[in-house]
Amino acid sequence: MALPIYASPLERLWHYTYLVLCTAIFIFLISPILVVIPLSFNAEPYFTFTEAMLRFDPAGYSLRWYDALLTLGMQAPDAIRDGAWWSDMWENSTWVRAAKNSIIVGFWATILATVLGTLAALGLSRPEMPYRRVVMAILISPMIVPIIIIATGLFFFYSNPCSIIGTECGRLTSTYLGVILAHTTLGIPFVIITVTATLSGFDQSLIRASASLGASPSRTFFKVIMPLILPGVVSGALFAFVTSFDEVVAVLFIAGPDQQTIPRQMWNGIREAISPAILAVATILVIISIALLATVELLRRRSERLRGVTPH
Repeated sequence: MALPIYASPLERLWHYTYLVLCTAIFIFLISPILVVIPLSFNAEPYFTFTEAMLRFDPAGYSLRWYDALLTLGMQAPDAIRDGAWWSDMWENSTWVRAAKNSIIVGFWATILATVLGTLAALGLSRPEMPYRRVVMAILISPMIVPIIIIATGLFFFYSNPCSIIGTECGRLTSTYLGVILAHTTLGIPFVIITVTATLSGFDQSLIRASASLGASPSRTFFKVIMPLILPGVVSGALFAFVTSFDEVVAVLFIAGPDQQTIPRQMWNGIREAISPAILAVATILVIISIALLATVELLRRRSERLRGVTPH
């Protein structure tokens, strides 16, 4: 934003100082990401820039670590890359299996978190809802309470979920259902916050007008409410998916060997055998995160246009 002509010297000084500070903070935050990306193309098994990379020598760069994401754990990684090789990769590759687990868990956790979080936000938006602030504080507490405490509580509860009523039943630890429910718990607060923010500008008279015209509650929801709050719902779903995709602490407590996700595999790789393949995974995750954040921003602008607010 350009300064007005009548700005005083002090205002101009503060303006440029503010720009410098914002730029410095931005560089401080983005530098670790910018360092990871080129290192993922290192031809050597090091986590530092080699002389060839600093000289921009093509020999210093390679896609070997991206290829390692496909071949690690395969029975015949050096075989001809025909149909049998790709089948072997799909079934046995450690990173591919972790990616499949992350997508499966993230998808179902996002579905559950979006449905439950949207319903909770709709209830909390009603003025006649009793104890709204208390209920809201409880529902978004997973965002505030340290994740290690939540993961510990989930572990003991999922070890015997029926113990609260004094009976015995199957445990949820080391199961896909347990991991999905744990990630749902962590994703619901993001859906509640985004949908509640969208509902803050919602005109409740539209619901009464729909009812006066003979529409049922379900038809009112899908034809009147849902189109207006859809940007908030989708934004919350994206945040829930990213939360599930990046979560490692709850997976360490809840998941078993068959539920290894990408963050859990990265954790294992750092502890057992440090490989630059982790940097390749990190680069892919950064690209996915940027794409999701861009989608959220587009949805925010669309929501503002629907509410008659000029996007900034």
